[in-house]
Amino acid sequence: MTAAVRQLLESFDALTEAEKREAAAEVLRRAADLTPAALSDEELVEAADELFLALDACKAQDAQP
Repeated sequence: MTAAVRQLLESFDALTEAEKREAAAEVLRRAADLTPAALSDEELVEAADELFLALDACKAQDAQP
């Protein structure tokens, strides 16, 4: 992950829930116009790992009192 992407995601994490929804919708709208690139198996596995780690972190955070 590049530093620019990491910074973007950190900024995203600092948003309110409503702002996150607004930003996500805009990113998805813009991404829909991109020509999909073929991802290697390694890239897909890495993305899945990151997603599952993020989901685990969210679940752990939700489980805290």
